Amino acid sequence: MEGVFEYRGRPVAKPRMVRSDKYKKRPVVMNYWAFKDRITRQAKAAGFKLGNAYRVTFVMPMPTTLSEKKKAEYDGNPHQVRPDIDNMLKAVNDCLLEEDSAVHYVVCKKVWGREGKIILENFPENLDF
Repeated sequence: MEGVFEYRGRPVAKPRMVRSDKYKKRPVVMNYWAFKDRITRQAKAAGFKLGNAYRVTFVMPMPTTLSEKKKAEYDGNPHQVRPDIDNMLKAVNDCLLEEDSAVHYVVCKKVWGREGKIILENFPENLDF
């Protein structure tokens, strides 16, 4: 499965969910479900199917309060604050894979950017490490 997919929008981490989320409708959970709908819809429209070996880049939007000088300094540099990269990876796997236990290789990074997005790139099926 070859291909590259770029989700346009702020990356969202998968929240810890509990049984009461079915009726309590916590904002963090509702935000995650909305994200799941958007990324699934965009991937389907692009004809993208996530494989079992892939590279993912999370581009986290910079705060609007930063000066242009700071934005230029941060752009493309590592994003080392919350949300955690592992929870964002869980969200992508949950949204785009039917069975995420089949994933065997992932290269993942999280950087600052002018706008939020997720860039997914499948590795070839016959990838030899």
